[in-house]
Amino acid sequence: MAVATRRQAFPKGEGRWTKVQANALLRAVEVMFHRRDIDALVNGFTEDCVFRFAEQPEQRGRDPLRKFFTARLERQKNYRLKKTLLALDRNLIANLWEGTWDDTNTGKQMTGRGLEVWRMRDGMIAVWDAAFNVWEQGGERKSSIM
Repeated sequence: MAVATRRQAFPKGEGRWTKVQANALLRAVEVMFHRRDIDALVNGFTEDCVFRFAEQPEQRGRDPLRKFFTARLERQKNYRLKKTLLALDRNLIANLWEGTWDDTNTGKQMTGRGLEVWRMRDGMIAVWDAAFNVWEQGGERKSSIM
């Protein structure tokens, strides 16, 4: 993912992305998750990346990112993901994602839904902000504040 998919070149620096490029990136990320390819996922981020995922504290760099993805995918058996482009502004990509998986700790079938914003640099994610909700498949969707 670093600079281009097989057919799609990504902008250099903080250049403007097109919808075609953004959608190509979303499809590539889906495939990486389906293959459970942690190296490809991590290498799709800049060396100095910043990421804030749900309630997790802000973290920086590829080493913490690798630990995060490894722990996450260890819990998610049969993970299936779909990302939908919501907004694009120059090098800022916002997407909605929905995933299903079997939780390896509980054996329960789970569903997750999240919103994320990526600030891109040199065809890679430099800043990743994500909100995330999860529930048992077929279970009640509820927020802890309601």
